[in-house]
Amino acid sequence: MPTSSPPQTDMTPAHRKLISGWLFLLCFMLLGMIAIGGVTRLTGSGLSIMDWQPVSGFIPPLSHAEWERLFALYQTIPQYHLQHEGFGLEGFQRIFWAEWIHRFWGRLMGLVLLLPLIWFVVRGMITRRLALRLFIFFILGALQGAIGWFMVASGFRPNSTAVEPVRLVLHLSAALLLYGAILWTAFSIRWPTPERHAASSAARLAKRLACFTIVLLCTTIIAGGFTAGTHAGFLFNTFPLMDGHLIPTDYAQLSPFWMNWFINKAAVQFDHRLLATLTALSIGAVLLVGLKATDLGSKAHNAFILLGWAVVIQYALGVTTLLLVVPVWAGAVHQTFAAVLLGVMLYVLHCLRGTKAVA
Repeated sequence: MPTSSPPQTDMTPAHRKLISGWLFLLCFMLLGMIAIGGVTRLTGSGLSIMDWQPVSGFIPPLSHAEWERLFALYQTIPQYHLQHEGFGLEGFQRIFWAEWIHRFWGRLMGLVLLLPLIWFVVRGMITRRLALRLFIFFILGALQGAIGWFMVASGFRPNSTAVEPVRLVLHLSAALLLYGAILWTAFSIRWPTPERHAASSAARLAKRLACFTIVLLCTTIIAGGFTAGTHAGFLFNTFPLMDGHLIPTDYAQLSPFWMNWFINKAAVQFDHRLLATLTALSIGAVLLVGLKATDLGSKAHNAFILLGWAVVIQYALGVTTLLLVVPVWAGAVHQTFAAVLLGVMLYVLHCLRGTKAVA
């Protein structure tokens, strides 16, 4: 995740506001993409489209014959025979639309990025360096589509009804990396000059803790991806104990031991719980130190308060999702708000950029 960015000092304030607003819109669309992806995963809709058509896929099926062709393709994969055999064309259409909207939203985001970028370059409103960075974001977005298809293709294997967890985590991680990079760039354009903070021990410690915490948060989100990919969230639906134990009795049933972290559902869910709790405690430490650092500006203090509310909401969403046995709405909101929490954490780090500026 980027931690610094050259300020766009040669832009006018109006241009900075316009371009950063456009990038914030893209980040909001990415949050929508993550939410739709969560719904697609939880409803088992991701395997309903058997081909990848980056351009013509913009257009949904327009005839009964086309619907029949797509349904016939779906009937060739294991998921249909193992989960949905006999649910008919109407049932297929229900899961098809969730996946089609997910792919359509990704294509729409590509246009929302590329077309304004071309216009800004033609009008000379952005620097070459920024234009190159934004074009790289477009390439990464296209690559994310390819990663998505790579993930979906893993669900077509014999006796498989879902995608491989590792590929799911790769797809989610790539989306969050792109989200973080665009968001940081938007912050740097909107607020190009860091607030000047005195380099007190409290301010420096708050910044170090924030850097450590964002690494811990990203690890927690990755663990959440494995929890989703292995369906480990359905195994123990009590909190804080798991089947009456703090640590599940079959945590280390696989050998070698490290395989438990990625395959053993009991271990996967426990690890996500543990990492989420450690992340919440680490954010608590950031708040404790940061709010007591009187030499930090009001912007940084407001960012700390926002972070506190965000982590409380996300932790509560996680527990709620677990206790309700992962309903679609709760699972999708929990997954999406993880990205919101990551964005708030990045905002805190951005506000602390100037901590070392004044001795």
